[in-house]
Amino acid sequence: QMDEKWIIISEEDRRPGAMTREQYILATQQNSLPRTEHPQFYPVGIYGWRKRCLYFFVLLLLVTMIVNLAMTIWILKVMNFTVDGMGNLRVTKKGIRLEGISEFLLPLYVKEIHSRKDSPLVLQSDRNVTVNARNHMGQLTGQLTVGADAVEAQCKRFEVRASDGGKVLFSADEDEIVIGADRLKVTGTEGAVFGHSVETPHIRAEPSQDLKLESPTRSLVMEAPRGVQVNAAAGDLKATCRKELHLQSTEGEIFLNADTIRLGNLPMGSFSSSSSFSSSSSPSSSAPRQTIYELCACPNGKLYLSPAGAGSTCQSNSNICLWS
Repeated sequence: QMDEKWIIISEEDRRPGAMTREQYILATQQNSLPRTEHPQFYPVGIYGWRKRCLYFFVLLLLVTMIVNLAMTIWILKVMNFTVDGMGNLRVTKKGIRLEGISEFLLPLYVKEIHSRKDSPLVLQSDRNVTVNARNHMGQLTGQLTVGADAVEAQCKRFEVRASDGGKVLFSADEDEIVIGADRLKVTGTEGAVFGHSVETPHIRAEPSQDLKLESPTRSLVMEAPRGVQVNAAAGDLKATCRKELHLQSTEGEIFLNADTIRLGNLPMGSFSSSSSFSSSSSPSSSAPRQTIYELCACPNGKLYLSPAGAGSTCQSNSNICLWS
């Protein structure tokens, strides 16, 4: 408490409207003396549980950043990230280069795939490998499927070219199949089976091999508008059939040009004074042995042998011609 001091003021100082000296002194002393009351301080900042929660979140964020940084470094180390790429993947000026075995779980869209010069390109799958080609509209125009059982190609035209890329070795479409190789070789034991006609300008066998054209259950027909030529330059020509062999020329002739022409197993007739033939194949024991025979032809074209004589011994009414 402030000490009270009494000051005597004269009467002349008591003017109306003027502050007394006592009041002035008391007012100035109150302003100059220190106050004994305790001042109230208001704290600034975060205190209490809010401060602890803030520190906890800051610590959690720091730990998360450290873990993310460690995981990033580990991934970079495991995936072998470099300036050129990652792992077996390298990014070059010509494109992307993969070294070793690569596995794709989703579709792969590329413009060109090629292997290294000293190693082959291998595409492997547990089920099948399918290569699709689409147009600008996204429609499927070609498909190649390599499966465990078969290789299927679906396209308008399939071609197999030579190594230089110029000559077509094999082509197939809906209309025809073209084989452009110099030689077509069929190594199967059953040979080549054609369901319909075969059109070719030349058929030949391999050197030191026989050429055999056979139809086990049906007829064998060879036709050509300007003739059929069968030539065996260094061997025999043999035509065998079960029933009948027809050599027919509708407008021309059949010309047999050889040093020796043999017709084996022809029936033989015998001439008698009664102008009749018997079917005996050998002369009687009393008659001399016949060595010269005459080739006779029946009206139907059948050939038979007749013993040669001074004149023709062929008779149109022989038994061979009647029963043929």
